Amino acid sequence: MTITEEPATTTGVIDSRLLRKEDPVLLTGEAVFTNHMKVPGSHSLPVGGVAVAMACDKVIEKAEQIAAHQMEADVDDLEFVGGDLRVAGTPTKSMPLAAIAFAAFTAHDLPDGLEPNLEAQVTYDPPNFSWPFGTHMCLVEVDTETGDVDVLKYVAVDDCGNQVNPLIVEGQVHSGVIQGLAQALYGADYDSDGNLRTSTLADYLVPAANDVPSITIGHSVTPSPTNSLGVKGVGEAGTIGSAPAVMNAIAFASTATPTPTPTPTPNISTSTSSGGTP
Repeated sequence: MTITEEPATTTGVIDSRLLRKEDPVLLTGEAVFTNHMKVPGSHSLPVGGVAVAMACDKVIEKAEQIAAHQMEADVDDLEFVGGDLRVAGTPTKSMPLAAIAFAAFTAHDLPDGLEPNLEAQVTYDPPNFSWPFGTHMCLVEVDTETGDVDVLKYVAVDDCGNQVNPLIVEGQVHSGVIQGLAQALYGADYDSDGNLRTSTLADYLVPAANDVPSITIGHSVTPSPTNSLGVKGVGEAGTIGSAPAVMNAIAFASTATPTPTPTPTPNISTSTSSGGTP
């Protein structure tokens, strides 16, 4: 799990599982996750996120015992609502999770035999993969004289199941689409002898803001049946869809057979010289 994936996965699941909106979240020290081996294929949320959710459920289960003891109530009568454990039907009789955690830490008034602190550890081995899917559409204009390509419009509709953090989902699709555009149009290029012609960032072009079209994003939601959160990966959705969408659009516009990525201008110019339509 990368540095950027960890906070997105942990805070998103913890926020939705344990906390109220106004409660702060502070993650310090070592990484929350320890992977025994690499988890590929956008599995941060379907694997790591589900493990976090399971750990949250364990925390709530222990918190219920402490709250029931301190409020002199039956565990079965408690409900967890908005970061508080309350007695069902008596909303005035409740304890916030922060107070329960403090009581667990100080350990002055805990049920007999219950260990101090409010923590949980989970090892989760998913029973199967998750399968995100989507459709990407690209409109390009190809100059038949010079071979220049202008990406006019891009539409991406993806299904990653239930979205824990829609803002992060949108950001990952946006960045993935741009990465795919870069691979298709500006990526590594070799000469006829196999020498790399884009060995530095002066030659290997990275798309600037004016190189990126307006990206229209849509979503469908089909919860994954293989995990309790119903989530799927989305980190690679933009990249997987965009490169072939751009290449096929160029091929269609130039009536040429798709060429290997990237498509440098000379290649497109040659393929359009037979009379392709822009």
